[in-house]
Amino acid sequence: MSPTGGILTAVPARVADTAVRALLRAGDASALSRSADEPPLTIPREPARDAARSELSKGRYHENDPSLFQRALNAFWDWVDELFGTASAATPGGTLGLVVVILVVLAALGALWWRLGTPRRTAVSPAALFDGRPRSAAEHRAAAEAHAVQGHWDQAVQERMRAIVRALEERALLDVRPGRTADEAAAEAGRALPATADRLHAAARDFDDVTYGGRAATEQSYRRSAELDRDLERTKPVLTSSVHSAAQNARQGAAE
Repeated sequence: MSPTGGILTAVPARVADTAVRALLRAGDASALSRSADEPPLTIPREPARDAARSELSKGRYHENDPSLFQRALNAFWDWVDELFGTASAATPGGTLGLVVVILVVLAALGALWWRLGTPRRTAVSPAALFDGRPRSAAEHRAAAEAHAVQGHWDQAVQERMRAIVRALEERALLDVRPGRTADEAAAEAGRALPATADRLHAAARDFDDVTYGGRAATEQSYRRSAELDRDLERTKPVLTSSVHSAAQNARQGAAE
């Protein structure tokens, strides 16, 4: 605090010493200008305080003062230091125990994030597989390959699943129905192509996980969908009559 009754704010000792010296020099100069018969010059308290305030307000005393940002940053780090000091004092093992606790919490959060995937703000129900203008299977395949080249696996998986369903529609194995979901398409196609039913359901799950589940696709999941797309082009459908005949023959054989 300043020596003038606590009115001024605290100042660095170096600055205060400089100001006092300046005031003393001013007082000495005034004293020298007076005659030897006159009594020593005395400065009343209020003028002395005003003079000290005026002197300390000069720019040369504040050239090295920290900026507002620096003062805020210092206050923040002081708060962090105090917080960690309090926490380490209350944690068994002191600072080392606190570090171990923080690492365990971070590991648990990382495991939970990996297990559940990216959290979504709201639950999203499965929506239509296709959106926008109708496109052919070839167009969806080209879009999927373009995304794959750039490493955009989410979009590549989505477009490849759309290519699969559109190709089945073009082969009349699925009826063209707006609003169909990937799961519905896989279930319907699996009845006509039973050999690939499991892979169709897996591709539909990959599509749903990326589109609605917040999970990130991988190159492997895209390669599985692309391979399924190529295999479906060579797979012959099982006709309904053939399925019924096979089932009936199986029942008759069991009865005999």
